[in-house]
Amino acid sequence: MDALSMLLKNVHLYETKYYCLQCDGDWSYSITRQDTIVFYLVLQGSLCIDIDGVIRNAQAGNIIMIPNASNHTIYASNYSSKQATPIEILLNQSDGKPVLLGESKKNGSTVFALIECFYDKEVTRPLLSALPSILPEHEVHSRYGDKVLDIGMDFLSIESRGDRLGKAAMINRLASIIMIECVRAYIESLPEATDSWLRSLKDPYLAKALAVMHKSPEKNWTIGQLAEEVGMSRSSFAERFKQIVGEPPLTYLIDYRMRLAARYLRLQQNSISRISELVGYASDSTFSQAFKRVYGVSPRTYRQQSIEQDKVLENTLNCDKSRSK
Repeated sequence: MDALSMLLKNVHLYETKYYCLQCDGDWSYSITRQDTIVFYLVLQGSLCIDIDGVIRNAQAGNIIMIPNASNHTIYASNYSSKQATPIEILLNQSDGKPVLLGESKKNGSTVFALIECFYDKEVTRPLLSALPSILPEHEVHSRYGDKVLDIGMDFLSIESRGDRLGKAAMINRLASIIMIECVRAYIESLPEATDSWLRSLKDPYLAKALAVMHKSPEKNWTIGQLAEEVGMSRSSFAERFKQIVGEPPLTYLIDYRMRLAARYLRLQQNSISRISELVGYASDSTFSQAFKRVYGVSPRTYRQQSIEQDKVLENTLNCDKSRSK
C-alpha cells in the first residue's frame, strides 16, 4: 500500500451535510465554520471564493476544497459588494430544497453544491496543516476531471433525494473520496523545491518509510531498521527524513502513535491496556506517561472528556436538525 493510502487510512469524515444552491444575478453569502472541511462542486456558471484575502475563481466542472474552513465569502463573478448574507439564514429558509440566491439574470445562472463535513482533528491535523487555504492553489478548469465531478454529483443527488438505509454512510464516504482526489492532485503537483513535508510522499525512500511506520506503529522501530527497510544508510536516511519531513523519524513515529492512541480513546472500542499495545508500549504506565506529556491529561481522563464533548456535539446536531424541520 502506498504512503498516502496509509496516511489516509485513519482519516474519516463524518456528519457530512450537502446543499444545492442556485444563484442568479448579484449574490453573495458568508460562511463561518470550525473544524470543518468544505467542498464546492460547480455544476453550472461560475463563482468566486474569498478566504482571508485569497480569492479563487471557479468554473463549471471545478471542485474546490477548503481544508480548514473558517470565515469565507462566496459571491457571483464580477460582484464586488461586501454585503454577504450569513449562510445559516439561507439554509434555515430552504426547508431541504435547493437554496435560491439573487434576483436579476444579468450574470447568468450559477448552480453548485456545498458539502461540509467534520473530521477527526488529531489524526487529520498534520495533513490539513500542510495544505493551502484553498485547493487547487491556482485557477484551473476541470482540474480533477469531469468523471469525479459527474460521479460525485450523481451519488449526491441520489442519496439526497431518498431516505435509504445507510444514507449518512454513503454521503460520508463520498466526501472522503472527493477529499482524497483533491489531496492527491495537490501532492502530485508539488514542485521539488518545496518546504512542504508532503513532498516526502513522492520521495521513493521516505514514502516507503512512512508507509511501514503507519502500517505497523506498534513495532519497536529503530532508525537502523527503517533505513534498512528503504535501502539507505542509517545516517543518510535520518538526515534525508529530517530535512524533508521537518523532524527526526522516531519523533514523527511517536507523534503518530499518540494521535492514533487519541483516536482509539475517542472511539471507545478498546481498553486502555489494549490501546497501549496497539501503539507500541509494553506497559500501561509507560503509555500513560507518554500520552500525558503530549495531551496534558491521562488516557482515562482524555477518554472521559471526549465522551462529554461527543454529547455536546450530538445535542447541537439534534438542535440543528430540529430547526431545519
